[in-house]
Amino acid sequence: MPKVTRDDVARLAGTSTAVVSYVINNGPRPVAPATRERVLAAIKQLGYRPDRVAQAMASRRTDLIGLVLPDARQPFFAEMAHAVEQAAAERGKIVLIGNSDYIDEREVHYLRAFLGMRVSGLILISQGPSEHAAEEIAAWDARVVLLHRRPDAIDDVAVLTDDVGGAQLTTRHLLEHGHEYVACLGGPETTPDTGDPVTDHVEGWKRAMAEAGRSVEGRLFSAPFNRYDTYRVALDLLSGPSRPPAIVCATDDQAIGVLRAARELKLDVPGDLAVAGFDDVKEAALTDPPLTTVSSDRQAMARAAVDLVLDESLMVGGAKRQRVRQFPSRLVIRRSCGCP
Repeated sequence: MPKVTRDDVARLAGTSTAVVSYVINNGPRPVAPATRERVLAAIKQLGYRPDRVAQAMASRRTDLIGLVLPDARQPFFAEMAHAVEQAAAERGKIVLIGNSDYIDEREVHYLRAFLGMRVSGLILISQGPSEHAAEEIAAWDARVVLLHRRPDAIDDVAVLTDDVGGAQLTTRHLLEHGHEYVACLGGPETTPDTGDPVTDHVEGWKRAMAEAGRSVEGRLFSAPFNRYDTYRVALDLLSGPSRPPAIVCATDDQAIGVLRAARELKLDVPGDLAVAGFDDVKEAALTDPPLTTVSSDRQAMARAAVDLVLDESLMVGGAKRQRVRQFPSRLVIRRSCGCP
């Protein structure tokens, strides 16, 4: 059968090819509802499939959104990526995903590759304070939204969580259980001093400890972000002579590693050790015991990021530098903290 063209759709719908384009592309000009229905009916009847490559060449944009994140194997990033994909699908977009693996050069590689594909926009969960990434974004004059973290080197639209406030909530709650102090598992020693959620989690812990008149000296420990390496760190910490009575972890994945180490050392949680995490990944409700943690609305954050990256009016000139959307944190109480 001959290929169905836009002209065929226009003929059957009794309209112009320009109107057909407006319907397919959702603009730039409005189309009367009755006319739109005729065009859509003609598209369905003829089985017309738009040539996306031709559309991209004409508009210099594709129906793609690039998403660069540190590690999709980690539950938080996997759930965030899924939320972004759902939000993008609601807007008729497809998401390309690249894992930086916390490597600066790999992050820049994906930025360059996705921007070279003329994506409609790019959502970046940055792996660190990358000046190279900032240079790449500036070189392409790209529409970029930062999600989850806002490195100092990249001054763009950002969608964030109240990380400091969330960590304060968790630490206060553990102290209210009567513990002498709460230790903190932060990130690796390479974690930047500013612009990073884990740094903010540590800051929230410090503020809550200071409010309660408790010292933080010698009570902050470095740990990798994944459960497997944190498990080894926790084995050493919990088997030593100065085992803390309670630990707040910068991520749920770390907390899951702590719970595994406690079980192996035959420590009762929460009787011998109270544990809390941050992120409220789905697995947190299924740990033994279920993990007390901090939650934010990932679905809403993902929708906000997609809406912002596709809204050209918010990305014009200096206006984009002022737009930071912060979502509140919420304490999710389960049994690992000592609550029934």
